Amino acid sequence: MLMNPRTRQSGFTLIEVLVALAIVAVAMAAAVRAVSLMTTSNGVLRDKSIALLAAENRMAEIKLEGVRRGGANTARCSQGRVEMVCEEVITPTETPAVFRIMIRVHDRSGSGPALARLDSLLGQVEQ
Repeated sequence: MLMNPRTRQSGFTLIEVLVALAIVAVAMAAAVRAVSLMTTSNGVLRDKSIALLAAENRMAEIKLEGVRRGGANTARCSQGRVEMVCEEVITPTETPAVFRIMIRVHDRSGSGPALARLDSLLGQVEQ
C-alpha cells in the first residue's frame, strides 16, 4: 500500500499558533497596564481621602479653640501611618468677629499640589 504524501492533516500551522500567541501577549500586556493604573489611582484616592480627614480634624480643632486673630501656620497633621503637612490661613472678613479659615493638606514633603483643601467661615461670640 502506497501512502500519498499530500494527504491533508488536521491541526494548526506554526504561523497560526504564533499569531494566537501574539494576540494573547498583547491582551495580557493591556490587562497588566490596566491593573497597574487602577492600583495607582486607588493609592491617590486613599491619600486624598485621608488628607480630607486631616483637614476636617484640624478645622474642628480650630473651631473648638476659637480664633482670636488672623495668621498663617504650618504643622504636621499625620493620620495613622500617613505623614502630611497642614497649612492653615486665617483671615478676618469685613464682618467683625467672623474669620475665613482655609486649610490645605500636602504630602509630607509639603511640595506639589494640595491633596485636600477645606474652607470655612467661623464666627466668634463676643463675651
